Amino acid sequence: MARVEELWERLVRAAIRSERIGVDAFGQPVGGIAGYVPSSLANNRDIDDILRAADEIQDEDPNVSRILCEHAYSLAQNLDPNSEGRGVLQFKTGLMSIIKQKLARREGVVIDRSQDIARLQEFYKAYREKNNVDKLREEEMKLRESGVFSGSLGELERKTVKRKRVYGTLRVLGMVLEQLTKDIPEELKRVIDKDAAMTEDLVAYNIIPLDAPTITNAIVSFPEVRAAVSAFNYFVGLPNLPADFPLPNTRTADMLDFLQYVFGFQKDNVSNQREHVVLLLANEQSQLRIPEETEPKLDEAAVHKVFLKSLENYIKWCNYLCLQPVWSSLEAVSKEKKLLFVSLYFLIWGEASNIRFLPECLCYIFHRMVREMDEILRQQIAQPANSCKSENGVSFLGQVITPLYEVVAAEAASNDNGRAPHSDWRNYDDFNEYFWSLNCFELSWPWDKNSSFFQKPKPRSKNPLKSGGGTRQGKTSFVEHRTFLHLYHSFHRLWIFLVMMFQGLTILAFNNGQFNSKTLRQVLSLGPTYVVMKFIESSLDVLMMYGAYSTTRRLALSRIFLRFIWFTIVSIVVCFIYVKSLNSSTIFRLYVIVIGIYGGLQFFVSFLMRIPTCHRLTNQCDRWSLMHFINWMRQERYYVGRGMYERTTDFMKYMLFWLVVLGVKFVFAYFLQIKPLAGPTKIIVDMNDLTYSWHDFVSKHNHNALTVASLWAPVVAMYLLDIYLFYTIISAIWGFLLGARDRLGEIRSLEAVHKLFEEFPGAFMNTLHIPLPDRTSQSSSSQVVEKNKVDAACFSPFWNEIIKNLREEDYITDSEMDLLLMPKNKRNLPLVQWPLFLLASKIFLAKDIAADDRVSQEELWDRIQRDEYMKYAVQECYYTLRLVLKEILADEGTKWVEKIYEHIEESIANKRIQDDFQLNKLTLVISRVTALLGILKGAETPELEKGAVKAVQDLDDVMRLDVLFVDKRGHIETWNLLAKARTDGRLFAKLNWPRDPELRALIKRLHSLLTIKDSASNIPNNLEARRRLEFFTNSLFMNMAPAKPVREMLSFSVFTPYYSEIVLYSLDELLKKNEDGISILFYLQKIYPDEWKNFLARIGRDENAPDSELFESAKDVLELRFWASYRGQTLARTVRGMMYYRKALMLQTYLERVTAGDVEAAISSNDATETKGFELSPEARAQADLKFTYVVTCQIYGRQKEEQKPEAADIALLMQRNEALRVAFIDVVETLKDARVHTEYFSKLVKADINGKDKEIYSIKLPGDPKLGEGKPENQNHAIIFTRGNAIQTIDMNQDNYFEEALKMRNLLEEFNCDHGIRPPTILGVREHVFTGSVSSLASFMSNQETSFVTLGQRVLANPLKVRMHYGHPDVFDRVFHITRGGISKASRIINISEDIYAGFNSTLRQGNITHHEYIQVGKGRDVGLNQVAIFEGKVAGGNGEQVLSRDVYRLGQLFDFFRMMSFYFTTVGYYFCTMLSVLTIYFFLYGKAYLALSGLGETFIVRSQIMKNTALSAALNSQFLFQIGVFSAVPMILGFILELGFLKAVVSFVTMQLQLCTVFFTFSLGTKTHYFGRTILHGGARYQATGRGFVVRHIKFSENYRLYSRSHFVKGLEVVLLLVVYLAYGYTEGALSYILLSISSWFMALSWLFAPYLFNPSGFEWQKTVEDFRDWTNWLLYRGGIGVKGQESWEAWWEEELAHIRTLGGRILETILSLRFFIFQYGIVYKLHVQGNNTSLTVYGFSWIVFAVLIVLFKVFTFSQKISVNFQLLLRFIQGLSFLLVLAGLVIAVIVSTLSITDIFACILAFVPTGWGIICIAAAWRPLVKKLGLWKSIRSLARLYDAGMGMLIFIPVAFLSWFPFVSTFQTRLMFNQAFSRGLEISLILAGNNPNTGL
Repeated sequence: MARVEELWERLVRAAIRSERIGVDAFGQPVGGIAGYVPSSLANNRDIDDILRAADEIQDEDPNVSRILCEHAYSLAQNLDPNSEGRGVLQFKTGLMSIIKQKLARREGVVIDRSQDIARLQEFYKAYREKNNVDKLREEEMKLRESGVFSGSLGELERKTVKRKRVYGTLRVLGMVLEQLTKDIPEELKRVIDKDAAMTEDLVAYNIIPLDAPTITNAIVSFPEVRAAVSAFNYFVGLPNLPADFPLPNTRTADMLDFLQYVFGFQKDNVSNQREHVVLLLANEQSQLRIPEETEPKLDEAAVHKVFLKSLENYIKWCNYLCLQPVWSSLEAVSKEKKLLFVSLYFLIWGEASNIRFLPECLCYIFHRMVREMDEILRQQIAQPANSCKSENGVSFLGQVITPLYEVVAAEAASNDNGRAPHSDWRNYDDFNEYFWSLNCFELSWPWDKNSSFFQKPKPRSKNPLKSGGGTRQGKTSFVEHRTFLHLYHSFHRLWIFLVMMFQGLTILAFNNGQFNSKTLRQVLSLGPTYVVMKFIESSLDVLMMYGAYSTTRRLALSRIFLRFIWFTIVSIVVCFIYVKSLNSSTIFRLYVIVIGIYGGLQFFVSFLMRIPTCHRLTNQCDRWSLMHFINWMRQERYYVGRGMYERTTDFMKYMLFWLVVLGVKFVFAYFLQIKPLAGPTKIIVDMNDLTYSWHDFVSKHNHNALTVASLWAPVVAMYLLDIYLFYTIISAIWGFLLGARDRLGEIRSLEAVHKLFEEFPGAFMNTLHIPLPDRTSQSSSSQVVEKNKVDAACFSPFWNEIIKNLREEDYITDSEMDLLLMPKNKRNLPLVQWPLFLLASKIFLAKDIAADDRVSQEELWDRIQRDEYMKYAVQECYYTLRLVLKEILADEGTKWVEKIYEHIEESIANKRIQDDFQLNKLTLVISRVTALLGILKGAETPELEKGAVKAVQDLDDVMRLDVLFVDKRGHIETWNLLAKARTDGRLFAKLNWPRDPELRALIKRLHSLLTIKDSASNIPNNLEARRRLEFFTNSLFMNMAPAKPVREMLSFSVFTPYYSEIVLYSLDELLKKNEDGISILFYLQKIYPDEWKNFLARIGRDENAPDSELFESAKDVLELRFWASYRGQTLARTVRGMMYYRKALMLQTYLERVTAGDVEAAISSNDATETKGFELSPEARAQADLKFTYVVTCQIYGRQKEEQKPEAADIALLMQRNEALRVAFIDVVETLKDARVHTEYFSKLVKADINGKDKEIYSIKLPGDPKLGEGKPENQNHAIIFTRGNAIQTIDMNQDNYFEEALKMRNLLEEFNCDHGIRPPTILGVREHVFTGSVSSLASFMSNQETSFVTLGQRVLANPLKVRMHYGHPDVFDRVFHITRGGISKASRIINISEDIYAGFNSTLRQGNITHHEYIQVGKGRDVGLNQVAIFEGKVAGGNGEQVLSRDVYRLGQLFDFFRMMSFYFTTVGYYFCTMLSVLTIYFFLYGKAYLALSGLGETFIVRSQIMKNTALSAALNSQFLFQIGVFSAVPMILGFILELGFLKAVVSFVTMQLQLCTVFFTFSLGTKTHYFGRTILHGGARYQATGRGFVVRHIKFSENYRLYSRSHFVKGLEVVLLLVVYLAYGYTEGALSYILLSISSWFMALSWLFAPYLFNPSGFEWQKTVEDFRDWTNWLLYRGGIGVKGQESWEAWWEEELAHIRTLGGRILETILSLRFFIFQYGIVYKLHVQGNNTSLTVYGFSWIVFAVLIVLFKVFTFSQKISVNFQLLLRFIQGLSFLLVLAGLVIAVIVSTLSITDIFACILAFVPTGWGIICIAAAWRPLVKKLGLWKSIRSLARLYDAGMGMLIFIPVAFLSWFPFVSTFQTRLMFNQAFSRGLEISLILAGNNPNTGL
């Protein structure tokens, strides 16, 4: 037992030691027991502080450390005596173990606890004395006041951290002493109080220490911040708070304290919003002016702007409801009152939790609470508000928010985790829209909880055949019924227009293009068509509102039924008149008049009123009762969606765009689709004597209706979707032209970067630098040079920081960095110094040119200056050498230099340079100068000094004896003096060794210029570094908003939601090998070989050393983990990228500290461009913090910490490395109350403290579990209260950012103030670069597709179409606009699964404006494996299916003008519908061909057309619809390539993609989108699916692919194959070529769907893998599973999962109807059998069912359950054998005796296979019923057989190709071609020849 105790103590001691160190062996931060205080104890923050102090002093005095631990234990015991909270027992046990370890016998002395207080007091004194506490603050202040931050800032930081640590420990010691005893000596008590007063800046704060003012944070000294803080002070008229109201000692009460007391807001909510509003006001003030008063005050204008921005939605809400706002007159509201209103609104918002999704509900609460507050102000007595009072005190959360939350949560619970129909429960929108009418005031104040609004739903029926049930409150104003009819309901104007145009064009075509009176009469039939379609729309209005009749406003219902009645009457009247008019000219004229009047009114109302210039007239006319009634009848008025018009110029642009598209579309439709079919249709209709080969029911006596339908169905489908194809082409061209106009792609190569580099400084100053005075007024050449020098000096620090960051990211080598860095241009050189990579080797080229004595001086100079950089190199060497020589030489030496240069300049002036100087001897001069510079580069020593003198003498000898041949007679005296000095040894005796750093840098640069002989034209080598530099330099010439100084710029936050993805790769993850023996580290080393070498060089490792040496150093391991993580899709990569914003702001602030007027003087004095230590400047950091906040909302971080997950430690490490990083999370606290577990939820914000551990800043209690809807938006919503600023950028955790792009952020933010239309922007769209494109061919396909959309596609959507939405990240939101209107996403379960786009919908509906900007980019990762891609595309397609049902899409479709509505439709849900329609077109075509083949009509028509020589009929029958969206989607990609890569590279890229089979991938993708979009609308089932975002190099098993693609691709692909085989077997074609041409695209689609998953599967055709896959697949197929078995393990479990989406009665009926198509095959084929002859009676078909029944019986015999037959196995096998022999004998006899042929047997298989599948599909749809009938097991057995058969059909070709090794090699090359080009030998890797043995 003693041995066990000893081992336990050793373990605990090691834990404590590692905790004190703070990191584990590999640099991983560990929290120790202090880091894992259970959440249920976290309300007492003292425990954590005490334990940290105990760790801190463990080595100094273990006894005192033990006292602190014991006190922490007693506090924990008091908080939870019975250890009922989650994790409390474990915490106490661990803490007690540590205490025991501290109590361990020390030299045999037993500890006396009675002396603990005395020990504590003595240690307090000793600790103060040891750390010299009295001098700590004094030393820090002296250093701070000295202002010399650049040199001593590191020391300042160390002193500040030390002071905080010491005072933090003293604060804990004093607190524990005061809690343990009251008898503290007076002197010690005074010392403790004094020390406590000095710990003010140790109080947790976020950005501004408001509750604990501190001098260590420069932000509090900013005048705008001081003005904002003082603005909250008490004002006259605000009642005084009670004396016992708790306040910090460091400040007085303010208006937020008053609001906290009155309404019971949480303390941390008040602190959070106090800082929030202060920052809003301070930033608004800084944009107006910086206050210069001693006591700065906020300008009225700043307060007013924040007030209007914050309460704009409330004001609009009041106006909509015709309410008087809480103020009678806005002008009469004082500045203080405005601040009080803003503060109250944000306090409500900050504590509203999920109710933040109900913005108008918040308006209602605000309205009521201000009324309540006004009454308290009137009474002048501070007292709690009645609405927030309860028995337990005053609580806004408990009395106002919780009742709302509870009913919302109850409705969310009733959605059955998303399985219940949307129409059965109220979502967030339903609750919010209740407040769009005055009915909301029936809720009273305080809440009337008996109101129907608060009625909670009762449980639903469990009967699976019933949908709905239970008692519930109805929906509000919209019901999301699951039906495709929403497409018509939302976009009826488009469908009416298309149908009427089709009708008109068809009428014209059938009249042979002649327009006469007959044609006119037929064309006027469009009238009835229009009113009937409007009647259908009004009928849908009635039907779609089912479920909301009881709760929708009566006025809205009245409108629906009035419209229904109106269109019913109108459609009957118009149809009746039209029919009568066909026989009466009088009635016809009446009809024309009626149609003319009605059409004219419709045109006026529908079109003219949509023109923006007519809106003013419309609004004026709206006051007339009749016009108001007409407008109301025409369109319901919602709170959102009003005034969604654009200015006239924008309207004209997108109208012109669509007129072009529609013009092309209808010309194509008429001449190539409709007109060619008109003649053949007439012929077919007139054919009466046709012989059918089957029993016909419909066509024979109905003008061959089915034949006509089979011809026209694909044409109609094509007509409906080809508008998207033309939109794609024309938008691509338009986008290409827009991009060219915006100067995209001008710099697309390294050569262009080199060529244009001298223009970059000027362009940088024009775009990214703050404006400087008098930059453009220079005229003389010297002024121009000076301007260029100033530009270069301002540009160089930014350029150099970009280059240094590229080096830190390991994209370039050290030598490349030296070549790319730009000199500071500070020395008095009359030229601009350019980076060495531009000038490298130029001197040697110039020397060779100069050596040619056959050319004149003018020709010589002309040849040199043809290359600008050669000229610059020559000039720089010339001037720099003179400067260096003059600096190092003295007296006569200086004269020697001056005289040499004087002679050179005279010779140049006299054009005698070649006569006076031997230029062919320049090599000697260069060698001597190089030798001198090489010596001067070194450190000063006597030997080197002698060497330098000797080198100068050698240079003099060369110049005097070999080079200089000038006439010295004019300067004979000077030369004689120099000669005498040389003779006396005085000429170069005195040499001034260069000590000035600037001079030494010049010497080093000149030496490089004279020694680098190799060209640097390919610098940098890394492709990513090139791409980034090319894009950045290109963007300098693009149009962007002008930059403002950092102090005046808009402030912003970056916001990243995170759940449990990879934060940082651990060493184990990097070294773990997959089944092929490949580790992530080895994979990265091969994919990024140059970056791996650069990384090793950066950490000082030899690239040839084994990796095992690297793992020995904890520091290097940590660097390795970060290096790998920065190349994956990890949170670490995202955080690093986003923190570049702060770095950029600090650099910009640091360099802007010089006033604009003193720039030139500052440059000469080395101040303006000195960037050393800018990251440590307190002012720069404070300014960056004022303008930038980064919040990562790690939803389950609290749980991860408690479970000690590595993700929690990695997040903590990121906070330590990034001081400005904030982490928000939901903390779940479980306690036991009344013998029941009580769970509380808190929204918390933490940062890293000085100990590197979490420091809690805010903890705001929530009303309950915040995850009621979709996870990501709920995660965003809980943490958005911690963001700050005017704007917020949404960033996903698979994104990246670049320092050079971060420099442009302030320009981007200024776009909010630029003119982008009739309304200011509310969302700024940002370009993305997909950084995963180089991983594999699939990754490049996705990358190119995504890049095409986020650049060219969104460019057109924003301008001219004005329908760009928010498609995810990294858009920048107008933060205040969106947080006061429901947030940056929507969260209702399932319907908002594509949560991001709803932010765009919401912004547009609320009169926002969304723009797109391409001069700035953000990196983004994409899925890189086919399965990942398919899951992602399935999620997006399912999300679009849900959008079809949503109220947002309905309202946008209704409220946009016609052209904008079309733009919106074809770029959102219409794209997916057209995608589905393109697939359905193939089906229509093939089923039409199958009908003609099986009915026998195809052959008859072809023969007759040949006899009649009717080529039109023949062409119509043999047409093939080759148009597929997949083909045309390549057009934007190609044009994007051409624009940004150039024509040649674009062609190469496109051809490469084709060779990599990108068409197969895009065709496969077509099937994915079609399946999930259609299934979601029919059945639902859309859900968020994590794709992993990892590196995909592993082989995917056959069974895994089969599970994923079986129903979405394989079944449909085999159906297409079946149709093609049927057409081949029974269709009539003119030879094989005709069949091939007719069916090739269908075959391509089918084969792509069947084999793409295996074609793009790593090692998909490797024989060993294929064998293993077959074994795994058969095991999966035959394993019967059971309870708890997952779909990955058993076919039965998977099949059940696959059918789970069919839940509703409507879905079962629709599935049944769709499955009926499979019975066509049997019906058609049985009449083609030889055995039946020419018999077409139904008897034949009936007999086929008897045969099918026999086959089913045989199947049951052969699959009889082994469990049941265990007692008579022998009999069963006898029966099975006998049955088999009888069937075989019967078939043989039938073939011999009857006319049954072998082909008939195969034909029967062809007939019965689809019939069996149809039966399975119908049975699966009615699963509950089939189970009741006891047939489910038989159906399941049959389904297993079908899956086995389908799997074998796909597996056999894969297995066959796996026989040939070259196929696997080819496939590997195909998949990883991009990686090959970068040195990845993936073929060796995937073959299992694992060379990474060192790992």
